[in-house]
Amino acid sequence: MKKSAIAKMPEYFDKYIHLTDDVTYMAALEISLQELENAPLDKWKALDSQVYAPGKWTVKDILQHYIDTERVLVYRTTAIARGDQQNLLPFDEEDYAKNTNANNRTVLDLVTELKLVRQGTMAMFRSFTPDMMLRIGNAFNGIKYEPLSLAFVIAGHQRWHMKVLEERYYPLLEE
Repeated sequence: MKKSAIAKMPEYFDKYIHLTDDVTYMAALEISLQELENAPLDKWKALDSQVYAPGKWTVKDILQHYIDTERVLVYRTTAIARGDQQNLLPFDEEDYAKNTNANNRTVLDLVTELKLVRQGTMAMFRSFTPDMMLRIGNAFNGIKYEPLSLAFVIAGHQRWHMKVLEERYYPLLEE
C-alpha cells in the first residue's frame, strides 16, 4: 500500500507524512533506513554538544528522540493492528529528553541503536496483513490513525529532524 492509500491524514502527524514519497510503506521505511546509512556521521560527531539556540537539543538528543519516538509509534501501531480500541496515551518528548543518557553516549552508538530499532520496525510491518494496516485506532485528543499512516510518520519524522539538522545545526560548523 502506498501513502496515497491513507484514508484520512491524522492531524499533527500529517506534517511528517507529507515529507515522504508516494511509495509503499515498506519502501518508505527502507528509504529512511538508507538515508540513515548515508547520514553525515562526521558532521554529527563534529557538532557534539552544540545547539543553535539555548534550550535546544544536541544531535545526540535528537538521535535519542528518533529512537524513543519510533518505539512509542511501534507500540501504537502494534496496539491498533491487534484491534485495541482504547485511547492510546500521548508522550511528552521534552520529559523523555530530560531523562535520557544520550549525551553520555557516542553518535555511533545511538545510530547503531536506531538502525536496529528501524530493522525491528520493518520486520513488524512486514508481518501485518492489509486489513491490519488499515485498522483505525484511537490516539489522544480524538486523533485517529491507522498503521499505514504510522509507517509514513516514522519515515517522515526522521526526514523532519534531518532537515532541522541541515538548516539549523550544520551552519554551526561553518562558524
